[in-house]
Amino acid sequence: MKTLEIGTQYFRFENDFVNNLRCIPMIVRYKLDSCRIKLQLADWAKLNFEEKAQLAELPCQFPHDIEAYGHYVNALVWKYTGQYPSVLKQVADSWNETHEIPAEVKEKASEFACPQLTMEQWKNLETLQRFALVKLGRSGHEGKNFPVAFSEFGLM
Repeated sequence: MKTLEIGTQYFRFENDFVNNLRCIPMIVRYKLDSCRIKLQLADWAKLNFEEKAQLAELPCQFPHDIEAYGHYVNALVWKYTGQYPSVLKQVADSWNETHEIPAEVKEKASEFACPQLTMEQWKNLETLQRFALVKLGRSGHEGKNFPVAFSEFGLM
């Protein structure tokens, strides 16, 4: 399994919004999950560009980073809304499982007629790539970027 130092990284499939950060990029979504914060898109939209970029750039890998990141997100949301964001009781982090390909990834691959992933391919993806496929594969997500990400990650 490849390890990933969590730093600023945007995927090509996010190109349509990274210039203005109107949507929450995967790197920020990963970091939010790491500190168990559910940030609403409406709250994200209230942040200025510099704050959004900083959320992508701040470290969030080690326990002290995760704690500091969570405090910073809470302070930003409070600043604009007078409320703290929701806390996730738990995070279903199936992207960290390298012994089994998550069902949502298999189902979304089938839905978009993408080739079935092998365990070797799944294990060789970087953590953030596996995270993106899981998030794009979840129900409730429109998923249009799933086949684009699949291709970007060299799986087609």
